[in-house]
Amino acid sequence: MQPRSFSRTHTGGDHSAGLLSHGIHTNEGEGKRDAAVQPESVEKLQSFENPTMFHNEVHCSQPVTNKNVDIIKIKRIEDIGYAQSESVVLNAFSPDTDARLTSGLYFEDGKRHVDYVLVYQYKKSSRKVLSARHRGSVENRQQEVDIDANMQPSDFPEDDRRLRREEYELNLLDAGLELESDEENDLSCEPSPVMSRANSTDCIQQQGTDDPDQLTKAYGLGFVKIHTPWHVLCREAEFLKIKMPTKKVYEVKQKTGIVSKISNILHKITSPLRPKVEDHDNVTYKHLSYPFSREKKHLFDLSDKDNFFSSTTRSTIVYEILKRTTCTKAKYSMGITSLLASGVYMAAYPLHDGHYRGEATEPNDRKLLYQQWASYGIFYKYQPLDLVRKYFGEKIAFYFAWLGVYTQMLIPASTLGIIVFLYGCATVNENIPSMEMCDDRANITMCPLCDKTCSYWKLSTVCATARASHLFDNPATVFYSIFMALWAAMFLEHWKRCQMRLNYKWDLTGFEEDEERLKDHPRPEYEARVLSKVLKKELQKKEEKPADLVEEQPNKWKNRVLSAMAGVKLTEQEKLTWKDRTPAYITNIVGILFMIGLTFAIVFGVILYRISTAAAMAVSPDAYAKANVRVIVTATAVIINLVVILVLDEVYGAIARWLTILEIPKTDKSFEERLIFKSFLLKFVNAYTPIFYVAFFKGRFTGRPGKYTYIFRNMRMEECAPGGCLMELCIQLSIIMLGKQLIQNNLFEIGVPKLKKLMRYMKAKREAKLETETNCKIPRQYESDYNLEPFAGLTPEYMEMIIQFGFVTLFVASFPLAPLFALLNNVIEIRLDAKKFTSELRRPNPAKSKDVGIWYNILRGLGKFAVIINAFVISFTSDFIPRLVFMYLYSPDMTLNGFTNNTLSYFNVSHFEQGSEPLEPMALGYQVEICRYKDYREPPWSSQPYDLSKEFWSVLAARLAFVIIFQNLVMFMSDFVDWMIPDIPKEISERMSKEKLLMVEMFLKEEQTKLQIVEALSSQDKERTEDSSDECPKEGLAERSDNFAGGGADSSQSHLIKETDMI
Repeated sequence: MQPRSFSRTHTGGDHSAGLLSHGIHTNEGEGKRDAAVQPESVEKLQSFENPTMFHNEVHCSQPVTNKNVDIIKIKRIEDIGYAQSESVVLNAFSPDTDARLTSGLYFEDGKRHVDYVLVYQYKKSSRKVLSARHRGSVENRQQEVDIDANMQPSDFPEDDRRLRREEYELNLLDAGLELESDEENDLSCEPSPVMSRANSTDCIQQQGTDDPDQLTKAYGLGFVKIHTPWHVLCREAEFLKIKMPTKKVYEVKQKTGIVSKISNILHKITSPLRPKVEDHDNVTYKHLSYPFSREKKHLFDLSDKDNFFSSTTRSTIVYEILKRTTCTKAKYSMGITSLLASGVYMAAYPLHDGHYRGEATEPNDRKLLYQQWASYGIFYKYQPLDLVRKYFGEKIAFYFAWLGVYTQMLIPASTLGIIVFLYGCATVNENIPSMEMCDDRANITMCPLCDKTCSYWKLSTVCATARASHLFDNPATVFYSIFMALWAAMFLEHWKRCQMRLNYKWDLTGFEEDEERLKDHPRPEYEARVLSKVLKKELQKKEEKPADLVEEQPNKWKNRVLSAMAGVKLTEQEKLTWKDRTPAYITNIVGILFMIGLTFAIVFGVILYRISTAAAMAVSPDAYAKANVRVIVTATAVIINLVVILVLDEVYGAIARWLTILEIPKTDKSFEERLIFKSFLLKFVNAYTPIFYVAFFKGRFTGRPGKYTYIFRNMRMEECAPGGCLMELCIQLSIIMLGKQLIQNNLFEIGVPKLKKLMRYMKAKREAKLETETNCKIPRQYESDYNLEPFAGLTPEYMEMIIQFGFVTLFVASFPLAPLFALLNNVIEIRLDAKKFTSELRRPNPAKSKDVGIWYNILRGLGKFAVIINAFVISFTSDFIPRLVFMYLYSPDMTLNGFTNNTLSYFNVSHFEQGSEPLEPMALGYQVEICRYKDYREPPWSSQPYDLSKEFWSVLAARLAFVIIFQNLVMFMSDFVDWMIPDIPKEISERMSKEKLLMVEMFLKEEQTKLQIVEALSSQDKERTEDSSDECPKEGLAERSDNFAGGGADSSQSHLIKETDMI
């Protein structure tokens, strides 16, 4: 690497055109050359033409007393902010063995911390040619084109990107940032400062090759390190209204009495569960926070300026500067997002604090998070949310806080679900319907399950399925469903209260989304589309205008570029209308409908598989296969559904992103919300369509013996088992839920990042020949971070948890153990995500947020929808309502004795349609005349054979009534819980009010102090005037009158000054 550092400091003075000086120094400290003093605009132009101008030079601030260097003072037009009275020294640094230099966390001077890194790719061969090409002066540019006639056309885009980079970096310098760039050498391997000279020689020998063209054409990576000086931090913190702690502290009201004793006991009990990090929960005093202001610096403790602004705050400030800094080489305003999209820069990211493993690693927040948060061995401990917020920012901290609250709330739900399951196990031998099914003495002969190939069968053969159904289909599941509906409401209310506590604790109470929205910058795709629209309009105007007015067009274009350079963005002058987006909207609607139709088609294909497989296994000679047709068909079909869901999840995620890109949303926030909506819609349909089919459609449209419903004329619709479809629904739900959690959420999250990291390493090793460089240089922090996976946002993390929340709440009546499996998954998920964020991903750009955003509305909608779904599952999928109707309307002794016989109708086998009767009518060893099937219909000997019976209508009415009562009751109870629990805890509300009062008092006292100082100065001035008038000689009335008049004038003037200051 060869460092080049750009650092501009400026002195106060007249606002004239700035001057810049460059000096080139050798490593031995000889050959020092003073550059000619030039106007800044000329210097910028030369920097564009000569990419090696900054090669091997360092600009740094040094004391003026240093006699061994040349000092050149610089005057330039001041940016908004404080002018720092410093000098610029041109100096070449020799390699230093200090750890700060080798870590890559600091500039080459070992003092200035790296706040941000920009990465770009350059072609080494083109860089060499360009170095020779641009040695001439500005006037010789026409001749240079002839010299480079042999240059490949593919090199020109690289030249264009280089020019954009250099202009952008100079604009960053104008904004007050300090830059230092490291690039790879063309033909030699540069050793690290800590490596020995012998290793360097070996490395150079190893890199020798017989094909120099192959080496010079390799691509290299350049790293631009960015440091934010103090005055820029102060300026930007004031612009962004960043809240900082003041010197003013107040005592936090502590709990007293019994509440205090209980709190202390709980704190001692939970102390082993707390991570070994600084605890901010039980603080006695709290600092008042106030938006940073340079005029009120005296309010803040600035004794330690290096640590006053945290690393996340510094990264936020740099990112805001990068987004609003323009690059006009593309003839329109560009920020860092556009430069990244166009390939000018490969990546932009803040640095991690250091390495996270190793005994020799210096203590840092990343290492502490890895040890106390990302370790699987401490899965039982609380999360260090304050440290997560300090290191990653509020948005990521809110995700982990929400995930932690959700996981904690799953504990009571899981406990009660286990109790319900155990209740079903304990009462399975007392369940009368299952006992009747298992009774061989009943000798109930069932009708065939399919045409021709299937024969008659005994009801007792499904004894195991009937007994297993009772584990999940018992009276306790109804009350558990009601509990889970209330649990969802309580979970959301509890989260809102925790959210307000975190807002108060993290000083987000005054943060508004409107303030954040003002900082949203247009996305690069939006800017490009607006530019295309403007150019199209200008082309139309040009065609419409006469020929004599066409020559004025370049001037207008020049004015537009100049306005962009002045900060007037194109997107503020022109916007995309609904007409511009109409094709994208149509494409979105058609695409989403097609994807939903594709999901339905796949589910229908699985249904055909189940029907055909069941018919094929019915004629199988294997007795075991014949006896377990339902279990085998159900299990294999669910596995197919799981594989399809996993594949389509990835496909739908990519399609949702593509459809969102077509819409061209203006801001990242709008893009994220639209992407979330499309992804959730498609993935919800994908994950739950097979489950909805089993719960509400399977067995509803099969018909009856002698008049079945067919698909494609020869495939009969499948029907539920005599015990109902609830057991099959439980199997479907459990396999899909567990499969998604184990395969998609865990294996993909572990394997895919590691695989991508390995592929990037192999690609870099192949292109940049890392097999030789790793022997001579230890990678620095910014190089290690570049090899990590880029942060892709929190949408995938939230999405998998929201889908899981749907599994837990929507069909909990059929699978009470769902909260338990979700709890076990989330315990691992928290540590897995923590490990991914600390060790597998680049450090994300810190983002402020006061909640989880649109995800809360999705959770609330799922909670309401779950009430309706569970009401229908209990009513139409389980046998809970038919049992109640039988007990209270048809049972002679108010028991379930005879319930199984009541749910089975009669069929005369002579009424089979021709060609559908069984091929083996004597399969049971006797001639069958009457068979039974599950339905409420009249017997064949009635006056209206096979019509729906009165029991059917009674059960249907009871089911609908239960849905209405259950839904309204649970909704009312949920709203009551919502009304009873306040969103803001009382103590938090009191503390927020107290902080506002204390802040007002602090400023009032400050104003009173100012008034007292002004009054004191005025009184001193008045006394001084009176003393001077008494000492004057009393030699005439005229002089006394003059002196008196003069004193009165002074007094009046002082009084006027006082009143003016008060105003």
